[in-house]
Amino acid sequence: MSATRQDALAAVAAYIDDGRFEGDLADWIAFETESQNPAQASELSRYLDKAVMPRLRAMGFSCDIHPNPVADGAPLLVAERQEGAALPTILTYGHGDVVRGQADQWRAGLHPFRLTSEGERLYGRGTADNKGQQLINMAALAAVLATRQTLGFNVKVLIEMSEELGSPGLREFCAAHKSRIAADVLIASDGPRLQPDTPTIFMGSRGALGFDLLVDLREGAHHSGNWGGLLADPAIILAQALATITDARGQINIPEWRPSSLTDDIRIALRDLPIASSDGPDIDRDWGEEDLTPAERVFGWNSFAILAMSSGVPQAPVNAIAARACATCQLRYVVGTDADDILPALRRHFDAHGFFKVQIIEREEVGFAATRLATDHPWLKLVATSLKQTSSGKLHVLPNVAGSLPNDVFADILGLPTIWVPHSYRGCSQHAPNEHVLMGVCRDSAQIMAGLFWDIGQLRHIGA
Repeated sequence: MSATRQDALAAVAAYIDDGRFEGDLADWIAFETESQNPAQASELSRYLDKAVMPRLRAMGFSCDIHPNPVADGAPLLVAERQEGAALPTILTYGHGDVVRGQADQWRAGLHPFRLTSEGERLYGRGTADNKGQQLINMAALAAVLATRQTLGFNVKVLIEMSEELGSPGLREFCAAHKSRIAADVLIASDGPRLQPDTPTIFMGSRGALGFDLLVDLREGAHHSGNWGGLLADPAIILAQALATITDARGQINIPEWRPSSLTDDIRIALRDLPIASSDGPDIDRDWGEEDLTPAERVFGWNSFAILAMSSGVPQAPVNAIAARACATCQLRYVVGTDADDILPALRRHFDAHGFFKVQIIEREEVGFAATRLATDHPWLKLVATSLKQTSSGKLHVLPNVAGSLPNDVFADILGLPTIWVPHSYRGCSQHAPNEHVLMGVCRDSAQIMAGLFWDIGQLRHIGA
């Protein structure tokens, strides 16, 4: 009897159910790959060498670890399984680095680098972001390979170890190795589903630009009784300037920051998508763009945020007029926003309102550009059809995720259609203490990916 799609789904479900997934994930979580901690630099290379490469080589992949083109950057792994020049080639991506463990903040009985099982939850740093998601995809590939003895397509794997630092060197590496990692499509996994019980796919991400606003007027603070009314207050100037960026409900007032890309096809794609959930805070329905739905605000529009503000000594105020005030800000932006004009537009806006003393300083961290795949792209249709078949018709499709990813590397530098299938959920405590995944989501994700890889192996060609 010939092997079937259902056989592959059953094989990967068995891998989840019989404890092998938990054991393998425990081994990966034990590597303390904190890219934000310079003391763990050697652990980043060791993870690729000891954890990832043996699994890929067991599936017939050739593997190479490359130095980061950016000085002091973490290495990158490129692996490839080639089955035929005429077959489609899939590029998949992930990151093996994690944010700081924050061990002292985890609940009693938990440790960031020791996998702990409690009911449906597996706790550990990297379970959701991003080691667990990589392992699920590799397990799905292995299940198809074991069932059919061939994938029926070519696969390239790119894993970086600096994503939590903003992916320094990834753009330069991909630009320099375009032929080495050329493919027909990127299919990767990161981020959460909209709801735990329904698969989600997204085809891009919002961009993110961070900047500081600074009002620096003089040396030192001065007594508020002696000098109040005589010295300009930098905090008041900054607060007034900030108040012109949006109105009282957060609607953006800068015309150049209001995107042109919320078209009818995007509105249709976002229609009826769930936003509120039991695993997050209650949303403020009277916040943001008044004539947009909640889904349109977070996935189809730009949002401005003040991440931090300071003036004087907040933890120990004194009776003095401060010398300076500073706010750290961020604009999350969608396709249709001129990224090169974001800060110049802000400068023009401040000048028009007389806020010449407010300095605008772009932050040094690597930013992410906005990307989005066309909603009628053939690869999107293929992936959506496959996932619906496995999930009994359930699927949420997002034009782009609300957060930011280095998706512009694949869309703009490599010129690939990009499709992301996340395997976590919004209550996973990503980047926080007690990070975890749900076993039910892991099992479901492993099966939909096995089904997807099976279906791609049935193809000979997909038109761009």
